[in-house]
Amino acid sequence: MKVLVVGANGQIGKHLVSFIQENKNLEARAMIRNEEQASFFEDLGAETAVVDLEGDIDSIAKAAEGVDAIVFTAGSGPHTGKDKTIMVDLDGAIKTVEAAKVAGVKRFVMISSFDTRRKAILEAPESFAPYVAAKYYADEWLRGTDLDYTIIHPGGLTNDKGTGQVKAGFDLEIGKIPREDVARVIEATLENESTIGKEFQIVSGNTSVNKAIQSV
Repeated sequence: MKVLVVGANGQIGKHLVSFIQENKNLEARAMIRNEEQASFFEDLGAETAVVDLEGDIDSIAKAAEGVDAIVFTAGSGPHTGKDKTIMVDLDGAIKTVEAAKVAGVKRFVMISSFDTRRKAILEAPESFAPYVAAKYYADEWLRGTDLDYTIIHPGGLTNDKGTGQVKAGFDLEIGKIPREDVARVIEATLENESTIGKEFQIVSGNTSVNKAIQSV
């Protein structure tokens, strides 16, 4: 399976491309913003596609040509304004979904926020609410398609070393999870067709990634 990783130069994206390249059943194409970011992925033996997520749908669709799945891991980051949140986390995500349709790619994995229900928007701190709202509408857009989607809702992200042990489900108590473990969950999701049409939250736990994903 060839996988287009959108937001590959992010921290989750880098872990994911590394894991994919180590997996004999998977192959990565890293979608990056500029050519200067390519060397990391080329050293892993991964293909690269230089595309501005704030560009048009056709350019994203071209990057997706010939792949079997798309993973959206892009994010505007915590230090950007509402404008970037709209352009990346909302518009960028929706354009990637539409690009999947254009390119004929059915499998789509969306990395969302821990809780994107309407109540979560209303209860979020003022500075975080635009991000949750953006993820809410991007998730809704994806649910309304006929793509073979999975939506993953990770808890608070850390740069701790992954343990390979998580808890997966819904209505979980908020917790943290290393970005490395999120990448492992994405890898397992791509290999498990039972996750199609599902969404789930993940935090650190005591269950192996593969077993946790099989149980959702």
